[in-house]
Amino acid sequence: MHYLDTKANTFDAIVVGSGISGGWAAKELTKHGLRTLVLERGRDVKHVTDYPTTNMNPWEFEHRGQLPREIREQNPIVSKCYAFYEGSSHFFVKDAEHPYVQEKPFDWIRGYQVGGKSLLWARQTQRWSDFDFDGPARDGFAVDWPIRYADLAPWYSYVEKFAGISGNKDGLPNLPDGEFQPPHQMNCVEDFFQKQIAAKYKDRHVIQGRCAHLTDPKPIHFQQGRAQCQHRTICERGCPFGGYFSSNASTIPWAAKTGKMTLRPDSVVHSIIYDEKKGKAKGVRVIDAHTKQMTEYYARIIFVNAAALNTNLILLNSTSSRFQNGLGNDNGLLGKYIAFHNYRATVSGEYDGFLDKTTDGRRPNSPYIPRFRNVYKQETDFLRGYAAGFSAGRSSYNKQDGIGTELKDNLFRTEYGGWHVGSHMMGETIPKLTNFVALDANLKDPFGIPQLRVSVDYDDNDEKMTKDYMEQLTEMFTAAGFKNVRSYDNSKKAPGLDIHEMGGVRMGKDPKTSLLNKWNQFHNCKNVFVTDGASMTSTSTQNPSLTYMALTARAVDYAVKEMKKQNL
Repeated sequence: MHYLDTKANTFDAIVVGSGISGGWAAKELTKHGLRTLVLERGRDVKHVTDYPTTNMNPWEFEHRGQLPREIREQNPIVSKCYAFYEGSSHFFVKDAEHPYVQEKPFDWIRGYQVGGKSLLWARQTQRWSDFDFDGPARDGFAVDWPIRYADLAPWYSYVEKFAGISGNKDGLPNLPDGEFQPPHQMNCVEDFFQKQIAAKYKDRHVIQGRCAHLTDPKPIHFQQGRAQCQHRTICERGCPFGGYFSSNASTIPWAAKTGKMTLRPDSVVHSIIYDEKKGKAKGVRVIDAHTKQMTEYYARIIFVNAAALNTNLILLNSTSSRFQNGLGNDNGLLGKYIAFHNYRATVSGEYDGFLDKTTDGRRPNSPYIPRFRNVYKQETDFLRGYAAGFSAGRSSYNKQDGIGTELKDNLFRTEYGGWHVGSHMMGETIPKLTNFVALDANLKDPFGIPQLRVSVDYDDNDEKMTKDYMEQLTEMFTAAGFKNVRSYDNSKKAPGLDIHEMGGVRMGKDPKTSLLNKWNQFHNCKNVFVTDGASMTSTSTQNPSLTYMALTARAVDYAVKEMKKQNL
């Protein structure tokens, strides 16, 4: 243990993690004048400066964007991720860097650096509705959420204005509108599909996706140093324009400008320190990623935002005489009820029309089909429902026959194939006691911290939902006049590649059945808050990051008020 001057190691607040929710915690805490220590287990990544591939052309990559077979064979898990390639691999955790135990197959995708996975996310941002927050109470699974849409609505607006979200005002009760910048546009086949579905179904809608891209930056975004999205569609390399929201481009530098933030990268959090006499947490134990030396840091309040599974790991490892099975874990539910999004199935097809048109340029976003199953009532043999992505495009090619002038003309003349259409599902999985994470009793990671055991799997509800998605989207494609419609269930696709793992430290009303209260505050350790995916009681069908942001801003507001009242 390395002890420094206690005063030098004492802050008003500590934030564990610098990703989407950790960045927001840092921004909000420093805004209120709190001296805040932000701990990040990975290396420092500064906006623009540390995006080494962001302006590289395809021919400048040694392997033209592909990863060598040796790297893929060394990284069978992370290599499955769609965004892992030569231009982005430096932002991903490699398989050997942080081992874990798969009791059941689970592909854990991680980004350990300042900004975390906010550099890599797909940037889709939909609000939840009361249909989502009411779900557990209506259907009898998990536990009742301690909040409803009205509790979060003003905080959704708050974070949307700062982050910058593009989208349409669609007026859908099951997908509330937000504070939107102009949307990206559908192409002609997507627009056609939208109109066909609107004419044939009263309860189904095709809308333009809502995403964290600046299409019309406001003064608040220019103050952040950000600019309009350039539609380069290489976002996972890091955006030097700040065209999409990331901690690196937005919340971290904003917090730094206050002079109240201390950012400490290469700091692997070992555990939360519990003060037995005061009955609350007093700080964190941190292992230096290079020297392996342990240091303690202290603060009045602690926000744990290490991303869902790592937050569970840290809390499970935070043992004391009071909490022998992990911080706040009186009910034994810490690490239990892990859930995710089911991305297994796809539906594809072709369309014969609009052969006189094609797409123009690139677009970092595509249409979205909000959940339409079991919204107002239980109507299927499975619980909850699914959302779906949708997109259309044309393949292009250049003929390579002929010689001389004929060959040259062919190479410069782009030919187009027919239109192809596709959809993927995003199904809500039900949190179950049998889906959990726990600490391994024997295996340690390179820092001497217990490895995480992951036991997460699909169930019968997921099988029924997957089948229904394929049936319903096939019907919708056929109704729209698409041909050669094919559905595919990739049943071998393990949970995890959705990168939407949630739960384990869930919110709830009753300390007997939940870990956190309606303010994301531990029921029995009041000065520790969890506002990342670990706090989620259920998953809904929406992409979760916008909800993490709103929960974080709301929790910080509450924590600061409680500190002023001397309650924390």
